[in-house]
This record gives sequence, C-alpha cells and structure tokens, in this order.
Amino acid sequence: MTAVSAPRVLPRATPFERALLRAASGLDRYVAARVDRRGHPAYRRAAEARSHAVTLRAAAEARGAMGVLPR
Repeated sequence: MTAVSAPRVLPRATPFERALLRAASGLDRYVAARVDRRGHPAYRRAAEARSHAVTLRAAAEARGAMGVLPR
C-alpha cells in the first residue's frame, strides 16, 4: 500500500497533484498505524470484552421486550 507508484518524483507536478500525494501518504500512515494497533493482543482482548457486553445487553433487551426479565 503506497501512495507513490512512480520510482521517481515528477518534476512538473502541479500543487494539486502534490497535495493529493501528501493526503494519500497521510492516509497510508493512518491505516498502517491502525492495523498495527489492532494486531496487538490487548486491543483484541478489549474488543472481545466489548463484543461480549454488547451481546449480553442485546439478549437482555430482547428478554425485556418479550416481558421475560431475569431475576
């Protein structure tokens, strides 16, 4: 994943083209940092805990909608 596919810098790049390349480069850095962070074991554990909490809440709301509340 790279923003610049040419092996050299274009000598006649317009300011708009340079701005696009800078924006693409910034997006590449953001995505790379996010992928690294999501691969960390602590992030995965936190995501699993959030998912479990959401599942439990949805089940409780469904039981509440049916009128069967846990005691």
